[in-house]
Amino acid sequence: MILLRRLTVALRRRGTRELLFLISVWAKGIDGLLELLGGIALFAVSPGLILSVVRALTQDEVIENPPDLIATGLRHFARHLTFATEHFVAIYLLVHGTVKIILVWALLKRVLFAFPISMVIFTCFIIYQVYRYSLTHGIGLLLLSALDFVVIGLIYLEYRALRRGCRPR
Repeated sequence: MILLRRLTVALRRRGTRELLFLISVWAKGIDGLLELLGGIALFAVSPGLILSVVRALTQDEVIENPPDLIATGLRHFARHLTFATEHFVAIYLLVHGTVKIILVWALLKRVLFAFPISMVIFTCFIIYQVYRYSLTHGIGLLLLSALDFVVIGLIYLEYRALRRGCRPR
């Protein structure tokens, strides 16, 4: 109940557009931080350890439901993980996470030139995710792309408001 009151007060004070912008940008920042941590973790562990952990975590599910998509998909990924693949994924996550964190910082600080740069970079992320979808058919990539598209729209609306002089209070 207290959370609902605070949300209502924040909506009145900031406006729906700005609040949605802040929520989406903070979500991108948290996602970037998780990617950064994931990239660091991948450098710290071996593919064999990842395979062992995935097997241990999915063992009960595979016994109970052998065609389980998530468990079998994780096992398939872990079995085909090599040092080269692991390092590529780790570097990708590190770069992707770092770029997101920098963009999020600039957006939250209302650095005006960061808005169009963010829209371009997030559009590039969408293009890559759709490309990956064409290879893997992972529905999660389409969902992530749709979410990124919404975030780009919110960034555009906030950018337009800032350019018109509707600075945040």
